[in-house]
Amino acid sequence: MSNKESIQRFFCLQEERVKTYQTFHSGFKEYLETAPARDFPSYRQLVHSVTQTFNNISNEVITIESKLRESGQSNIADLIRKIQIKEKEKLEVTAKLQIAEQNAAGIDSLDPTTTEEAVAHKLSLNKLVDDIVELLDELKFEAEDILLLDT
Repeated sequence: MSNKESIQRFFCLQEERVKTYQTFHSGFKEYLETAPARDFPSYRQLVHSVTQTFNNISNEVITIESKLRESGQSNIADLIRKIQIKEKEKLEVTAKLQIAEQNAAGIDSLDPTTTEEAVAHKLSLNKLVDDIVELLDELKFEAEDILLLDT
């Protein structure tokens, strides 16, 4: 796989991450809407599936990063590493947000700290998404010459 193909594949994997998050958010919303007799087995299966997808994406991105680094594209590899770190943080904050939202929608819904916790996680998540978008823009700029090659 050429550097151009590796970078293009990375951007495809990022799109796959976005679609996986959309599925995850939709499934979580469905799970919350089935209260009070929530369908936990279905939600647990969704979490398992999403985790597996993110794991597969991450492994492939690590391979791409390594290949780019070996071919002398360390600036691009460094940006991909930074995106990977932010994506890991995003997944962790997403899990914390879902727990906080579940608590806010449940028995603790009258406790204002549960709502505040969800809001704080949501703000943190928004900041991470902004950081990722900024890094992706930087990557596009850094990789522009390679992506314009005819090979």
